[in-house]
Amino acid sequence: MGKLTAIVLGAAAGGGFPQWNCRCPVCQLAWAGDARVCARTQASLAVSADERHWVLLNASPDLRSQIAANAMLQPRQAPRGSPIAAVVLTGAEVDQVAGLLSLRERRSFAIYATADTLDAIAANPIFDVLASDIVPRHAVALDATFTPLPDLQAELFTVPGKLPLYLEGENPALASETEANVGIEVRSGNKRLVYVPGVAAVTRGLKRRLARANVIFFDGTLFTDDEMIRTGTGSKTGRRMGHMPIEGADGALAALADVSARRVFIHINNTNPILIAGSPERQKVEAAGWEIAEDGLKIVL
Repeated sequence: MGKLTAIVLGAAAGGGFPQWNCRCPVCQLAWAGDARVCARTQASLAVSADERHWVLLNASPDLRSQIAANAMLQPRQAPRGSPIAAVVLTGAEVDQVAGLLSLRERRSFAIYATADTLDAIAANPIFDVLASDIVPRHAVALDATFTPLPDLQAELFTVPGKLPLYLEGENPALASETEANVGIEVRSGNKRLVYVPGVAAVTRGLKRRLARANVIFFDGTLFTDDEMIRTGTGSKTGRRMGHMPIEGADGALAALADVSARRVFIHINNTNPILIAGSPERQKVEAAGWEIAEDGLKIVL
């Protein structure tokens, strides 16, 4: 039958929570030590079929502290070793790839990503610290099954989104489906997990895939599309940044109301009031059957 374990290494969007330079209403609670909120590092998952060998879904800038917080990812062999066998990337945003630099001490693991994402990494020579003879990079075709571990199968698939911020230029293609922004499906036996940390809209194809899953970790960046504008923390809407909102007629709650999988919001921005236990927004999400990811959440299928 197979077993599939997932650990939330980080649940927050880029910058983490609280964000280092922010005093939005939600961050103010965190800085004040309010018990209704808890700190979160930047989004990443670890998945395994045996809880001995692990695959990371994205490599957060906070990866060093995430490993320190999760004993299952810590070295078990002397003088050096790691249970981390591979990293699968959904794109080349800073908060998806910067953690690779924390894995540079000549320990073998594999990187799997689309050709576009690998090209973006290759264009930056800082990633050459990951020597190709130690850390092979595998280009993965969309919708094609690959095996990052013997008992784990995975697929990358397009979702509406955009290029990484540092590559988008003056006229970004918004809500396009390209190799630059993908989701990940992981399978072990008949267990399925889908990870979609950044998505601008739910397409029919995406909804069909989510309907087959046992658990989905879905983009929970913003509660409302204009959230950053209203809080004075930015000038862009969520959709302009490649993220659909949670609330609204075309938001995630409405779009996925009839999906029966266990549903968890992840990649939550520091401005999002669902981070506050007991808030009206949190209550609305939980009443709709959704969970709010926290660092360290473990799900075993």
